[in-house]
Amino acid sequence: MGVDEESGRGKGEEVVVIHEEEKIEEATKEEKEELLQQEDGKKTSKKRVATLDAFRGLTIVVMILVDDAGGAYEQILDHSPWNGCRLADFVMPFFLFIVGVAIALALKKIPKVGDAVKKVILRTLKLLFWGIILQGGYSHAPDDLSYGVDMKHIRWCGILQRIALVYLVVAMIEIATTKIRPTMLGSSPLSIFNAYRWQWFGGFIAFLIYIITTYSLYVPDWSYVLHHQNNENNEKIFTVKCGMRAHLGPACNAVGHVDRQVWGINHLYSQPVWQRLKACTTSSPKSGPLRKDAASWCLAPYEPEGLLSSISAILSGTIGIHYGHVLIHFKSHLERLKHWLSMGITLFIIGIILHFTDAMPLNKQLYSISYVCFTAGAAGILFSVLYMLIDVWRARIVFMFLEWIGMNAMLIFVLGAQGIFPAFVNGWYYEDPENTLVNWIQKHVFVDVWNSENLGTLLYVIFAEIVFWGVVAGILHKLRIYWKL
Repeated sequence: MGVDEESGRGKGEEVVVIHEEEKIEEATKEEKEELLQQEDGKKTSKKRVATLDAFRGLTIVVMILVDDAGGAYEQILDHSPWNGCRLADFVMPFFLFIVGVAIALALKKIPKVGDAVKKVILRTLKLLFWGIILQGGYSHAPDDLSYGVDMKHIRWCGILQRIALVYLVVAMIEIATTKIRPTMLGSSPLSIFNAYRWQWFGGFIAFLIYIITTYSLYVPDWSYVLHHQNNENNEKIFTVKCGMRAHLGPACNAVGHVDRQVWGINHLYSQPVWQRLKACTTSSPKSGPLRKDAASWCLAPYEPEGLLSSISAILSGTIGIHYGHVLIHFKSHLERLKHWLSMGITLFIIGIILHFTDAMPLNKQLYSISYVCFTAGAAGILFSVLYMLIDVWRARIVFMFLEWIGMNAMLIFVLGAQGIFPAFVNGWYYEDPENTLVNWIQKHVFVDVWNSENLGTLLYVIFAEIVFWGVVAGILHKLRIYWKL
C-alpha cells in the first residue's frame, strides 16, 4: 500500500494535502483553522511509536535496577565516583534523549502555537512539582515512614527538575520555529540539519555557556558545615582550598561553584558519589568508612543535577529531537537507520576520543561534553537497534513488556523507582517497623535462599520489582489506564 508505518501516510495522500491547501486559500478564517488541523492530522500518526515506548520502558527498568541493586554491585551498576561511565550514568541522558524525540512527535500534532505553549508550560510545572516532592526531601520513602522537609535544607534540583528544564528549552525552540518548520526536505542527506538549524543553534548556545563558564569562571576557597547527626564530624566546619579556574576535579570545578552560589550549599545533594573515591575512603571504588586523612571536600554536598550541568544537558535533548525529526521526515526504514546509526556512532567515537585524550573526561557529575556525546551516541545506537527489532523485523511482541512500562513511565517512576509503593506496604508492619512484608520477601525468599546478600538483592530487584511493575503496567495497559503529565 506504500503506507509509512510511523506517519500513517500513503503515497496518494500527498495529493490530498495539495487539494487541502487550495481549500485553505479560499476558506474563511474559522474554516482555515479547522482545515489546518485536519491537514496536520492526516500527516501525523495517531499511533504511539512502539520503539520510543520500549526505549522509555528500558530506561525505567535500568533506573530501578541501578537504584535498588547498585549498592550490591557498585563497580558495575552504580554511578562512577567521578570520571568514567557505568550503567547508572546512562539513565539521565537516555531520558533526555527520549524527551527530545517525544517533543518532535508531540508538537507536530498541535498546530496552534498558543496551545503548544500552554501545554509545555503546564507540563514543565508538573515536572517541577513532582521533582520537589519526590527528591526535594519531602518524601523519605521507602525505608523511612515519616515525611516532611526542613526548608533550610530542601533540595531544589533533581531528575525531574532537570528533565523539566531541558523539556522547556527544547520544546520552546521547537514551538518558536513552528511557522518555518518544513513539510519537505531538500535532496541532500544533510538538509535536515539546515531545516532545523534553530534547534541546533539553541544547542550551540547551551554548549558555549557551559564551556565558557566551566573553563573561565574563577572558583575561590569555600567552606561548609557538616549536618549529619550520626557522624562524629557533625556541625564541624570544613574549608576547601581552591583559588583556580578550569579545574575538573571534585573540589574546585565551576559546576559545583555555580550551584553553591545559586542554590546555597545546604540545598545540594548531601550524599555525592565522590565519597567512593580513593581520596575519601580506603574501600574505593566501593562505599566505605571515611579515611582519617580524607580530603576536606569528601563530606561536602554536591548537586549532580545542578544548573550549569543541566545547561549542558540541553544538548542531549537537542540530539533527541533531531532523531524525532528524522522519524517524521525520512520515509523509509533504511533512510532512518542510516542517518541515526551514522550520527550515533560518530557521537560515540567523539566522546571516547575526548575522554581518552584527556581533552575532556567522561563525567556525569559535570555533564561534560564528552559525556554528552558518548551517552547520546549510545542512546542513538540503542534506539536504532530497538527500531530495527521492533519496526523492521516485527519482533514487537518480545518487547511488549518494555512497551507497557514505557507507556506508564511516570506512574512506575513515582510508585516504583521513587519507592512510594514499597513505603505504603512498609507502613503495615508487625511489632517492629523493620518487620514488613517487603523486607521479609527480600530476606527469606531471595537472600536466604541464595545465601548471598548481593545476589539475593539483585534477584529481588529483578523479580519482585521489575517483573512486578511490568505485570502491573501490562494490566493497566489492558484497562487503558495511563498516568500522563
